[in-house]
Amino acid sequence: MRVTILDDYQGVVPRLAATKELEGIPVSLQTFAERFVDEDGLIAALQDTDCLVLIRERTQITARVIESLPRLKLIVQTGRLSGCIDLEASKRRRVEVRDGGGNPIAPTELTWALILAASRRLLPYAAHLSQGQWQRSREHIEDEQLGRAMHGRTLGVWSLGKIGARVAAIGRAFGMRVAVHGREQSREAAAGAGYEFIADRSEFLAQLDVLTLHLRLGPDTRHMIDADDLACMRPDALLVNTSRAELLAPGALLDALARGRPGAAALDVFEDEPDGAAPYLNHPAILCTPHLGFVDQDTYEAYFREAFAHVRRFVTGEQATSGQGTAPS
Repeated sequence: MRVTILDDYQGVVPRLAATKELEGIPVSLQTFAERFVDEDGLIAALQDTDCLVLIRERTQITARVIESLPRLKLIVQTGRLSGCIDLEASKRRRVEVRDGGGNPIAPTELTWALILAASRRLLPYAAHLSQGQWQRSREHIEDEQLGRAMHGRTLGVWSLGKIGARVAAIGRAFGMRVAVHGREQSREAAAGAGYEFIADRSEFLAQLDVLTLHLRLGPDTRHMIDADDLACMRPDALLVNTSRAELLAPGALLDALARGRPGAAALDVFEDEPDGAAPYLNHPAILCTPHLGFVDQDTYEAYFREAFAHVRRFVTGEQATSGQGTAPS
């Protein structure tokens, strides 16, 4: 049985300890580090694939892809199922789909890495230091700005779910005032944790030094944050998005930064990755990272341990104890 891993950008999956899950069963593992830029190339490369393991939603598995792979029997999604797999086509082709669990730790820590790096201007200081310039973060001294500490400032958490709650707790540990916005579940979670809940969106945004987004992407949240919302933010505020790029209306952030509200942004997610990152990469007010929220050793081990366990159970006929998705009926 041929098991194929797509989009293993760092080429690390074959070296994970999680591959021990595949020992003793008749499978061969192949990985592709480079992203397929067209669907025809993807289909051609997967003709001998029996099981496809996806790293999150890096590649869209459309109905055409599924229907063009004669040997495909199983698709495993690392993390929770998302919209990147055509489940109806999977059912028609009797291709089983399985998924795994999430991990809030790595994205929480990356969120705070971005907050601190952007607030203290770490990357421009480091870049200028490598050029022999001591304590400089701008080319021209008249443009210099000092970084800001977090203690005593206001952290806004939009949606207090598993990740948002961890981000908020760290903010409290820094001595920040934590304000929460979101739906009723976030209101209840904020009350239970002792955070301030601000129901009015404009009032919430106007009070923040740092806004961090942790909403789930769905039809009701797609493009829900527009230029009018961002205009409510302070000119020295920082917007951080490690959740989904599509929460922001197209062009809204760049327009808002051009108008000076907010003053800066830190982004780990982009629409149409990786090409969609291009407009943001050289903006002086934006810190960009290449969607690293879940990319760390422990998360990969957990994701692939569960994914390869699904493969093992499929090959051996064992009953699955976790995961969800579709199965032939």
